[in-house]
Amino acid sequence: MNREDIALLNYLQSFLTDRRKATFERVLSQRTKHLTVVLEDIYQKYNTSAVVRNCDVFGIQDLHIIENKYNSYVSNQVAKGAQKWIDFHEYNQREYNTKTCITTLRDKGYQIIATTPHNDSCLLQDFDVTKKSALVFGVEKEGVSDYIMNEADGFLKIPMYGFTESFNISVAVAIILQDLTTRLRKSDVKWQLSTQQKDEKRLDWCKKTIGNVDQIIERFYAK
Repeated sequence: MNREDIALLNYLQSFLTDRRKATFERVLSQRTKHLTVVLEDIYQKYNTSAVVRNCDVFGIQDLHIIENKYNSYVSNQVAKGAQKWIDFHEYNQREYNTKTCITTLRDKGYQIIATTPHNDSCLLQDFDVTKKSALVFGVEKEGVSDYIMNEADGFLKIPMYGFTESFNISVAVAIILQDLTTRLRKSDVKWQLSTQQKDEKRLDWCKKTIGNVDQIIERFYAK
């Protein structure tokens, strides 16, 4: 962020209550980009919305959404406003968008982890949280695409001991994120957002929180 952005942030923060600012700081202290979630062709609005809520609850800042066959929608009734606080990265400009997403994530240093009951999958409790990882989830019956299976750097599964062989996707995301983020926070990994990333989110969240913010920003620049 440049000086002008910092000045704008300081100006906007003057419109926040102390309680709101304290909430921002508490949440920012637990936010991470070390882990990120990828949804591939999830078409059920309830599932996408529940995953959004899970990401916010467990401190995941980025959610990547691949739309090849289907468009994704978020229900505010299910997400409970969580969509305001995380960053969406949508891949829907090409005929096949999965490759674009995977290339983008690899360029950012992520290993690609397919969540699947594949025989070679790592059990959740054995997964190495020290590596920067993108966790890819597919539709409940079909799972992730063959492209993801071929391109993945590893596979991850939740131990299951009953007759049923899969979880609802939002449940699977919640179980995996709860385990991995808990262990990550106990590790020596530098998983927190950088100072600049925190400032960027402070500014973004201020804009999403303050009423009549466009007019307030206009007054700031008029000075």
